[in-house]
Amino acid sequence: MLTVDLVNARRRGDELRLVSLDEASRPRAVTLARELLAAVRAHVGRTHDELSGALAAVDAEAGDYRLRDGLAKLLEDRCELQAPDGPDPEDLRRDVFTRASTLRASLDAGGKLDRAVVLAAVAAERGTSVDAIERGLFADLRGAQVLSRFDPLGPETLVTTYERAQAQAVLLRAVKVTVDVGVASAGATRALFRRLKFLQLLHVITRTDDGYRVVIDGPFSLFESVTRYGQRLALVLPVLEGCETWKLEADVRWGKEKRPLVFRLQGGAASAAAEEPPLPDEVRALVKTFASLGTPWRASANKTILELPGVGLTVPDLVFERRGDDGATRRVYLEVMGYWSRAAVWQRVELVQAGLAEAVLFAVSSRLRVSEEVLDAELPGALYVYKGTMSAKAIAERLDGLTP
Repeated sequence: MLTVDLVNARRRGDELRLVSLDEASRPRAVTLARELLAAVRAHVGRTHDELSGALAAVDAEAGDYRLRDGLAKLLEDRCELQAPDGPDPEDLRRDVFTRASTLRASLDAGGKLDRAVVLAAVAAERGTSVDAIERGLFADLRGAQVLSRFDPLGPETLVTTYERAQAQAVLLRAVKVTVDVGVASAGATRALFRRLKFLQLLHVITRTDDGYRVVIDGPFSLFESVTRYGQRLALVLPVLEGCETWKLEADVRWGKEKRPLVFRLQGGAASAAAEEPPLPDEVRALVKTFASLGTPWRASANKTILELPGVGLTVPDLVFERRGDDGATRRVYLEVMGYWSRAAVWQRVELVQAGLAEAVLFAVSSRLRVSEEVLDAELPGALYVYKGTMSAKAIAERLDGLTP
């Protein structure tokens, strides 16, 4: 992923616009990409410092330095580095420093410690050369690591990846992101909503005349975990490619002054069917533990969107089903909200209070400081507040209370 300093953007009034590659600059970008790719391939088995030097040495026109450095950054992200073979650097440094301390203590007043003597003594003890000691002392630093594997791609693909990566880097500075999406099928809708949840983004979804509006909190609206959250937010762009149409508007803070600007993007015409992501690890673990309880309830991944027109919607993670004495199937949905925001919890509470008909249980971390009693016991929805990890037994007990 690109860093913000590698984004080629310009301010136009209160709007931030990317400097796109046109018919004149794109061929230069492809040529640069081809030369950078050749440099990476030629440096497999060599150190990261050598690779960085080779990438920086690739010739570029004065206006293309940022483009070159951006392409190089994306290529380095596809490189796998490992420490060179040899002694453990920490053990080696400990031996050298211990030997240096011993020799220093034996010096006369005013005597100077000879570095070469120290290294020669350690080399003799280890039965190796001074050069090997020199190379091994800091072999665990990134610059000394060796390029062991490279995940290649074509120059045209690299340039296309760079164009998307610029937009992703802008989102690292977002306060709020609003996306209007149009989806071609119910499956694509579920895939979009499930992926937003899978990325653990704080978002609110409402229906519009021709699709849905998704409002997502940006990393600059948070007080902690800004970098990690920003990286997850950047992954929204590939998710949107599964939508028929989409328009994105982000409120960003740009530059050293963190000037408030608006960033806009749009796209669409997805050709491939969107694939729904797997359930989060904690939800899969819950399903496995729940199955071992031996209750009449059966848990499975949910594929239903629960919506109250004019109020809002939710996409639960699981659905629990059991056959009643009358032969009818009872269903209770579970949405795991975990460490989401308190605002998101209150939106779910309002959805139930406004008349959501389906029985639904919202699992909320105790860190959000929300009481289970905010929802009346006669309503078809309830909160399950848990500490640490969810309890399958506690959920099973609540399921029976949520069915007629």
